[in-house]
Amino acid sequence: MLIFKKFVFFACLSVALFSCSGNRQQQAQVAEGEQVTVVELDNLLAVAEQETGNTVAVVGYVTHTCKHSGKRCFIVGESREATIRVEATGDIESFSSDLEGSKLLIKGEFKERRLTKEDIDKMEEDVNQKKEEDGSAEACEAEICNINEMRQWMKEHDKEYYAIYYMDGISFEKLDSE
Repeated sequence: MLIFKKFVFFACLSVALFSCSGNRQQQAQVAEGEQVTVVELDNLLAVAEQETGNTVAVVGYVTHTCKHSGKRCFIVGESREATIRVEATGDIESFSSDLEGSKLLIKGEFKERRLTKEDIDKMEEDVNQKKEEDGSAEACEAEICNINEMRQWMKEHDKEYYAIYYMDGISFEKLDSE
């Protein structure tokens, strides 16, 4: 009977989430009844410019927590394609390594850091210098590939910068019991 109730609850929740139009955003109550925008992580980057500076709630799976300080974690959405970094701020003292693999609802401020063409040129210069100094061509090729992807993104989006999106996490709730 409990499984049936959970199924009905998740079915209703799914209908509610997918019935939203456009970018699949909705309002939800998170922590003490406060209303915040819920954005599916897989769709967040599509609305990133609109959400920058806003408090949002995102559901995602923790792929990594910083072992030394626990001050950041990385989460992915259902498709495992979109990734975002979450900084521990607000009520979050740190992200424990035992959260890896867990599904979390994280509330926080969605932010943007911009890398200019000059920043990216400097990165490429540093990588090429590193390649000459220590011969680590394989690692450097991956970095050059990332740099080229940044430049391609700038061209495709007609921007003079490359946007890096992240969240300053305010609070989180573990959604699974694992």
